[in-house]
Amino acid sequence: MRIIDPCFEVLDEDFRQGRLAEQIERCGRVCYKSEDRISPDSAEPFIKGIIKRGHESVLEMAQIVLELAVDSESSMYRFFERIPRFCQVDRLEDRRYLLSGNPRAFRDLARGHSDLKIVKAISGLLAERYPVLFSDLVPSSGWLPQEGLMVRLLTPEEIMQLPLERLIRHRTLLVHLTVNRAVTHELVRHRIASYLQESQRYCRYGEARFGGEVVFIRPCFFKEESREYGLWLDAMSRAEQTYLELLKTSSPQAARTVLPNSCKTEIMVHASLEEWMHILRLRTSKAADPSMREIMLALLSEFVRSFPAVFGPVRDGLGDQD
Repeated sequence: MRIIDPCFEVLDEDFRQGRLAEQIERCGRVCYKSEDRISPDSAEPFIKGIIKRGHESVLEMAQIVLELAVDSESSMYRFFERIPRFCQVDRLEDRRYLLSGNPRAFRDLARGHSDLKIVKAISGLLAERYPVLFSDLVPSSGWLPQEGLMVRLLTPEEIMQLPLERLIRHRTLLVHLTVNRAVTHELVRHRIASYLQESQRYCRYGEARFGGEVVFIRPCFFKEESREYGLWLDAMSRAEQTYLELLKTSSPQAARTVLPNSCKTEIMVHASLEEWMHILRLRTSKAADPSMREIMLALLSEFVRSFPAVFGPVRDGLGDQD
């Protein structure tokens, strides 16, 4: 048995370098704890396998931002009716629009609404720029150019230069959290955001690569010298012993039924700055679960350093709660 403190890592380098495939692979491998298989050439076969198996939730862990220019506003009306929930649209000037979403959302558009000129133009650009993510959706005739439409992919630098009100809606942040299962049970209720979590169903913690042990998150509720902490420690030890014994004759998904909320888990959370503001306002409140508040206060401090104009007001709004 091993006991650790909760922690997090903000993963922004892949976004800043425009490495969508690598970011998606890194997130997807957390589920099965197969990060050791990442190599310079592993992202493409990993993503192709994900798409083949239909596990497209993994494709939600990146962001694409486009600028659209149309010759007529009427060409956008039907498009507005079909925008997936993970897409954001802002009207700019001169019949131009800002459209953002994750690769899964754009794949849904290509599959379900390829009768629209704007979708054809978007799909053609994305298939050319990110073939590993979109080439399987290219029709036999190809994505033909669409007259009167312009679609342009924004660079990470251009996204970072967006006005604040647009940056909040179209810029996303990816965070790797290591917390207990009680925290993730609450966290995944937030929408709109995307999540990938370490799978107790497939991870066999009795194996050598997991140290042959179960990892637990240190509870913030009890002092380590207290009677309550001793009771908690005893309960975790007995749960681990039972789990490891069950693994001798049972699958991980069967053995996991004896594991408690204190088990360590890893979760990737991908959300817009706007959604992160909402999450942090709720989960740093004094009324929030103490385990959740503990990690979210630390995350808020990190976000304030990177985006002071966005998250400074969230921190300031907390006031003196303690």
